[in-house]
Amino acid sequence: MIDAYFEEQVYERIDYAEKGIIKGEYDNCIFQNCNFSNVHASNIGFVECEFLNCNFSNTIVANTAFKSVKFVECKIIGVKFNECDSFLLDVFFKDCQLNLSSFYQLNLQNTNFINSNLQEVDFTESNLSKAIFDNCDLNNAIFDQTRLEKANFITASNFNINPSENSIKNAKFSKENIIGLLKSFNISID
Repeated sequence: MIDAYFEEQVYERIDYAEKGIIKGEYDNCIFQNCNFSNVHASNIGFVECEFLNCNFSNTIVANTAFKSVKFVECKIIGVKFNECDSFLLDVFFKDCQLNLSSFYQLNLQNTNFINSNLQEVDFTESNLSKAIFDNCDLNNAIFDQTRLEKANFITASNFNINPSENSIKNAKFSKENIIGLLKSFNISID
């Protein structure tokens, strides 16, 4: 049962850490310069929404739906997306900080990560087929039993992906970053 329904609303400079967020479904809404840091934002539906320059650090998103949602210039540190509603999950990230977040076991096919910081992000057992990591820093990101078929890492940096433990068929890498596929084998390249 939906508590409330909000459509085509624009929310600017709201500190949800102070006032909380009304549970319900937000359809085609824009959130700009809002603070969701440490907010309990569970059981909410976001459909075709945009989050611009928002802070989501340590936000709790258990059973929250993100359907066709864009995050641009957002700080999303330590968010457990693996606890959100995975049905029809569709997200896009541009110019975001996603450090220490988790996408464990999620289906993220065709997801775009553009110019984002993904340090220590957990992608264990996720499906990232056809995902794009354009100009992303993946230092200490975890790829374990991850599906990466046709994923694009051409401009990504600092990743460590073991081809023996991940499915990387037809994934794209550049000559400059191919070392990220060899780190786990402890070989040196001169």
